[in-house]
Amino acid sequence: MSKLKELPFTTLQFYATAPYECSYIPTRQARSQVATPTHLIHADVYGDLVSNGFRRSGIYTYRPYCDGCKACTACRVDVQHFKAKRYQQRAFNKHQDLVVQIGHLSYFEDHYQLYLDYQKQRHQGGGMDFDDEDQYKQFLLQSKVNTRLIEFRDGPTASEPGKLRMVSIIDIIQDGLSSVYTFFDTSVKNASYGTFAIMWQIAQAEELGLAYVYLGYYIQESPKMSYKANFEPLEVLVDSHWQVHSNIKDALL
Repeated sequence: MSKLKELPFTTLQFYATAPYECSYIPTRQARSQVATPTHLIHADVYGDLVSNGFRRSGIYTYRPYCDGCKACTACRVDVQHFKAKRYQQRAFNKHQDLVVQIGHLSYFEDHYQLYLDYQKQRHQGGGMDFDDEDQYKQFLLQSKVNTRLIEFRDGPTASEPGKLRMVSIIDIIQDGLSSVYTFFDTSVKNASYGTFAIMWQIAQAEELGLAYVYLGYYIQESPKMSYKANFEPLEVLVDSHWQVHSNIKDALL
């Protein structure tokens, strides 16, 4: 993998944001490094950025750039060598009857309402549980790269369409799928929609002949983000090199 300075990014600039409250580790301050200008980050450049630890929020491409903290580690699943655990396979099998629709980014009212419900149940107080429509659109429905919106519904009946259960936003890059965001119906007891979403993306990457599913950041100290280590073999980006997580996990403490 090329290092950032070796890539053809001569027209890009990178700036650090002001400190802000960390969403994952209480009492810590975070900063991000943002790539600009956004109009020059086309699909190929974006893929190179992702492989160097960046990810996307709306039209902004960023990576953690915190003072004195390296808790956030870019991670990806090695599709070819992935071996599902029993609970992961059960989750995949459990929701096989969901109807999947793959499309381009568009606004749907039931998607937005599901997003709000998900934020209130899973991330209350995180600042996104009161996003208005414009904030939702800026976060998830703006992209300058190859992005797909995937919805998962129960099977339709004779009288009504299937109920919306989950929505995933993914980017397609040169060597894999980059998982941007997933939200789902939290009211269904004993559902495993989050695990199913990752399993579905791994299956899709394999079908498309892509090597990786990029899952954003692994944070060992955050239960919201540490679960990603269960998708083995998980690779993490340490000192500009992708390494198998189980081989270097002690170094991340």
